[in-house]
Amino acid sequence: MASILRSDSLPSTHCSNEIKIDEQLQTLKATISSPSATIETMVDGIRRLGGVYNTIEEMVCSTSGQVSLCRPQQRKVVEQELERSLVLLDLCNAMQESFSELKTSIQEMQLVIKRGDNSALQAKIQAYIRLAKKAQKQFKKTNKKSTSAEQESCMVVKQLAEAREIITSMLESLAYLLSKQIAIPSSSKWSLVSKKFQKTRVTCEEEQLQGLELVIVDLESGVETLFRKLIRSRVSLLNTLTL
Repeated sequence: MASILRSDSLPSTHCSNEIKIDEQLQTLKATISSPSATIETMVDGIRRLGGVYNTIEEMVCSTSGQVSLCRPQQRKVVEQELERSLVLLDLCNAMQESFSELKTSIQEMQLVIKRGDNSALQAKIQAYIRLAKKAQKQFKKTNKKSTSAEQESCMVVKQLAEAREIITSMLESLAYLLSKQIAIPSSSKWSLVSKKFQKTRVTCEEEQLQGLELVIVDLESGVETLFRKLIRSRVSLLNTLTL
């Protein structure tokens, strides 16, 4: 009797998870599209996506999920999603490299500020902006390969595809937002700052850069965690195909 009750509860649990995931994905979509979205918003979104992937993996590994994914008509769409997920993994790797380069650039700016070399600081800021724009170009190059799931896909595959599209949108927004975090002040503006306020200005700039560096550290950690969850998701799908 216990096994029968447990078996009967599986479809109900599966359906509940589908609804839960759909609600989370819709909330994340709204967050990304909001004009008030910030880098901090994206950091939180990446963290929440990790939870979405945990629930999707539970569905993939469940009895009802495996039955659905093992149907002959679903095999092709599962293989297609596996292929598309490789593009996302490449994109995560590319963004991780960009985060590392931007963090190094910020650290170099902090050293220049301490020396009080304004001309060198402008050069470092320009280098940062070039790196941020490079991240945007790399993203666009990689993202061209990403496509949506087929209409005949089962719900699990559709939600995997939707989560994948949300991640790419988040990373695109991050590349843009990071490029706007630092602007090049004109030398004339700096020349108007009297020596009396130089120390205050330097302290303010250092605090801003330290804050940006910490945000990028959070992004590195979040994307690295998400990368590992993407790998686990691929492994679960591959295991399903071997059943």
